[in-house]
Amino acid sequence: MQRIAFVIFPGFQMMSLAALSVFEFANITTGEPLYDVSIVSERGGQVPSSIGPGMDSAAFDASHFDTVLVCGGVDVPDTSPGLLAYVRAAASSAPGAARRVAAICTGAFILAEAGLLDGRRATTHWLLAREFEAAYPRVKLEEDRIFIIDEHIWTSAGMTAGVDLALAMVEKDLGADIARSVARKLVVYHRRAGGQSQYSALLELEPKSDRIQSALDYARRNLAAPLPVEALAEAAHLSPRQFSRAFRAETGQSPAKAVENLRLEAARLMMEQGRHPVDIVARETGFADRERMRRAFLRAFGQPPLAIRRNARIEA
Repeated sequence: MQRIAFVIFPGFQMMSLAALSVFEFANITTGEPLYDVSIVSERGGQVPSSIGPGMDSAAFDASHFDTVLVCGGVDVPDTSPGLLAYVRAAASSAPGAARRVAAICTGAFILAEAGLLDGRRATTHWLLAREFEAAYPRVKLEEDRIFIIDEHIWTSAGMTAGVDLALAMVEKDLGADIARSVARKLVVYHRRAGGQSQYSALLELEPKSDRIQSALDYARRNLAAPLPVEALAEAAHLSPRQFSRAFRAETGQSPAKAVENLRLEAARLMMEQGRHPVDIVARETGFADRERMRRAFLRAFGQPPLAIRRNARIEA
């Protein structure tokens, strides 16, 4: 049996504990008590969450855990000497230390404050990435990642990415078939790769009208086509001038920029999850040729397409 500890603190975010269900359903799926989950805190007892209701916890002690997961908060978590000492001990090479230590969302700030991420690759929620980089320049932050594994230290992006991280742990422990079965029972995607982007181009645009949404849906279905503004305007049943004005007013972007972002998102996903040659990915996502796609990747991600594919395979 593997013992899992979720570390909470005053102001922790309840959704951090969603990852707990992954280990619960691994037990249900296998019909065996393979994981024993505990919730721990510095002083024990009821610990208030960011929304108010608390969670009961056991106080830190010398108990051994195979995995220690530090929960996140809505904002940068407050730390205490006791909390930092606990995670340092868990990540040490001393007898009884944890096999792996992880942080969910802004829990990465706690690992960084404890010095566990110095010189390591890590991620956290993209909204706080600039603050993280300023506070911890020795950490190799990769904000556009779902989760990152650097030896025995794991970090995830937002709260839901903690579920992806936990599924990856189950996959490493019990194999891909069990992890897929757990994901199906939880009705979640199995499983977003660690290198997958935190962003969604469509979510970022957030159009307010059905007409602009229809144009974006049309663009997403026809990325290989040229997609001039006239074609998008026709899908929205507007004149090109009306469409361009309404599109920018609702999304804050030009139609051309939005189309490029949709193409980038689709091309990146194909590079991360497929084996198609770069030329085919470029053609199917509307970049026309690999050089044009390479330049777009460098502008958007700071890396060429093949580097993104290589990183995704290493993390997988």
